[in-house]
Amino acid sequence: MIALQNINKIFRVAKRQAGFGRAVKALFSREYEFVHALNDISFTIANGEMVGYIGPNGAGKSTTIKIMCGILTPDSGVCDINGRTPWRDRVAHVREIGVVFGQRSQLWWDVPVIDSFELIRDIYKVEDRLYKTNLDELTALLGIFEILKTPARSLSLGQRMRCEIAASLLHSPQILFLDEPMIGLDAVSKIAVRQFIKKLNRERGTTVILTTHDMQDIEALTERILLIGKGQILLDGGLDELKRHAGQRRTLIIEYNGDAPEIREGMSVNEAKEGRLVITLDPAIMAVSDAIAHIAANTELNDVSVSGASVEEMVAALYREYRI
Repeated sequence: MIALQNINKIFRVAKRQAGFGRAVKALFSREYEFVHALNDISFTIANGEMVGYIGPNGAGKSTTIKIMCGILTPDSGVCDINGRTPWRDRVAHVREIGVVFGQRSQLWWDVPVIDSFELIRDIYKVEDRLYKTNLDELTALLGIFEILKTPARSLSLGQRMRCEIAASLLHSPQILFLDEPMIGLDAVSKIAVRQFIKKLNRERGTTVILTTHDMQDIEALTERILLIGKGQILLDGGLDELKRHAGQRRTLIIEYNGDAPEIREGMSVNEAKEGRLVITLDPAIMAVSDAIAHIAANTELNDVSVSGASVEEMVAALYREYRI
C-alpha cells in the first residue's frame, strides 16, 4: 500500500539576469525564487494497481516519484509505503522497489550490459537461482539477449531503455516506478514493453506507477489516472471519469464538393482545407444526427466520419480548464 498525505516540497532556485557584471554581483549577493513543487499532495494506491501519473512539464510528477523512492525528503507530510518511510528506511525500501527514469541510466556506461546486471545482483544480494530465473525471463520477453555483451554506450536509446527496465526488475520488486520509460522506443518495442508490463502486473501482482506524456501508454496500461498540475492533484479516477469530466464532444471529418458548409452554434472548425473540414461538435447543443443533416442539406457530401475525443484531446482540454 502506498499512502501520501499532505506532502509539500518547496525548492529554492538561484536567479540572476544575463551579463558579466550581474554574474560578478551574484557572487556576493544572490536572488532566490521559491518554487512550490508539491502542495498538499494526498493519494493512496493499493497493492497491484496500475496508475498513470500525468501532468505537464514542471507539474511535480518526478518530484513525487523521487519522494516515493526515498531520493528526496519532503518539507512536510507523510509518505508510507508498505509500512516504511522511504527516506528514513532507504535500504529496506529500495529492496522492494524498481525504478526506471527515462532521462537517467542505472547501467555502467563502458561495460557490457550483463556486467551491470551482475553488479546490480550483488548490490541487492539476489539469490543466484532467482537471479538466473529473472534474467532468463526478462531477456526473452524484452528481446535483449543479443545485446547483453554490448557496452551501454554502444546501445541505441530504445535498446538501452529495454535494458533499463530489465535492470529494475532483476530483484523482483513489489513496486515499479516508471518515469517516461518509453522514450526512444519504436512502435514494435513499445507494444512489446506494454505487454510485458501487463504480464508482470497480472502474474506477479506488481504495483506500477507510470508517468508519461504518451497518452497511448496510459490508455493501454493503466486503470486509474492521477492528474497533477501546479503541484496539486486535480483529478483522481479512471478513464471513464476522465471522459465524463472532459465532456462528450465529437469530431466530424467532412469531405465535400463546392462551397463549405455553414457552421452553426455548437460546431467549431479545427481544420479547414479545400474540400475538407474537421469540426468539433458539442452534442449538448446540437445532436450528431442534426449536425450531419444540416451539413448534407447545404453541401454536396463525399464522406463523413464521426469519432469521440482522443485521450490526448481530453487531457489537453483538462490542462486548458485548469490553466496548467
